[in-house]
Amino acid sequence: LSSRTSAAEKEMGGAEKWKKQYQAHQGFGDHHGGVTGAHTYFYADETKCDQHMETFLRCIDAASGSSEDGFSAIKLTALARPQFLVQFSEVLVKWRRFFHQMAAEQGQAGRAVLDTKLEVEKLQEALASLGIASKAESQQWFTGENLGTSGTVDLLYWNSLFDSRTKLSRPLLIPNRMTGQLEPLLSRFKEEEEVQMKRVLQRVDVLAKRAMEKGVRLMVDAEQSYFQPAISRLTVEMQRRFNRSQPIIYNTYQCYLKEAYNNVTGDMELSRREGWHFGTKLVRGAYMEQERERAAQMGYKDPINPTYEKTNEMYHRCLDYVLEEIKHSRKASVMVASHNEDTVKFTLRRMMELGIHPSDKKVCFGQLLGMCDQITFPLGQAGFPVYKYVPYGPVNEVLPYLSRRAQENRGFMQRANRERDLLWKEVKRRLLTGNLFS
Repeated sequence: LSSRTSAAEKEMGGAEKWKKQYQAHQGFGDHHGGVTGAHTYFYADETKCDQHMETFLRCIDAASGSSEDGFSAIKLTALARPQFLVQFSEVLVKWRRFFHQMAAEQGQAGRAVLDTKLEVEKLQEALASLGIASKAESQQWFTGENLGTSGTVDLLYWNSLFDSRTKLSRPLLIPNRMTGQLEPLLSRFKEEEEVQMKRVLQRVDVLAKRAMEKGVRLMVDAEQSYFQPAISRLTVEMQRRFNRSQPIIYNTYQCYLKEAYNNVTGDMELSRREGWHFGTKLVRGAYMEQERERAAQMGYKDPINPTYEKTNEMYHRCLDYVLEEIKHSRKASVMVASHNEDTVKFTLRRMMELGIHPSDKKVCFGQLLGMCDQITFPLGQAGFPVYKYVPYGPVNEVLPYLSRRAQENRGFMQRANRERDLLWKEVKRRLLTGNLFS
């Protein structure tokens, strides 16, 4: 018992620190600072969110008219009040940490996410002793096909309890190990948050339906880690609805995050259980400097991998997991959104080893327009689906974004110069041999 209690205390030792990650901070009210690789939005009002939705609709139409099997990217911070996303993220993370508290008390601290399974009888006893729910009440929670005959609950089933047992305004109590008191899980959610949830779901529903009509796939961009749990949850809800027969909605995973592999594997396992198509875009990440500065100033654990090499390892680990799923089930698709030549080579090698052909269109590649053409064009010429990410918007917003990306990609620009020299060499060779157009 003492060892289990110790594990639980260790699991909860950083509880106060992680809470800070999902709190508003005046110094980071403008989340543009320190962001080099992405565009960010200010929240003005709901009318502005509706205007952003109209812009995204026009972008979907443009993607439909310009290429077959096109993509259109959207950002949920353009469609919702960011503070709502932060608050919703806090609720989701708090619910997940409650699961890990219970796991630690059952001696399962430190296990891989999908390997952690709570014994239902022990869980019911714990819920009763904490005063959260009587055994009779909790018996109604843990029923249904998902539970099966195993008598255990994993994180995916636990998350489904949040959907079925709560409404945003219902005060479900969970324990705070630091104070020893029960606290409402949804303490910050009032009627305004209920309205915010409905509005953002309505907007993404309109966008997803237009994307289906136009034959365009919709990529939901990843954003700062303190928004991301809410963004991912809302995206999964869209995937459940629209990815039944093919991947229309793509979620984005930032592989510089320490939790990237857990996030990918958890969502993919959910897609397996529920039978929908898993669509993903893998990126390294665009908010590193800001994330680290915010973590240092607010006193919570840095969510970013410590080195670029560790991020590379994470990217390849997540990518390999998706590629294995493509081989076995054919119900997964991935965009390798990378300017890294080694990652492209890794993908090509693994596709060949796994027997995934470019014509299957389960794996595609993406680079920013005007950058890394020495990667894009050879892939296209070899028959791989490859896309150029096209920034759009007012000149005074797009130019600073592009200048930041150019600064971020100085090494890639040097490789572009090398590619230009090679192309010029080939042009001169053809001129001299009289075979310019061969």
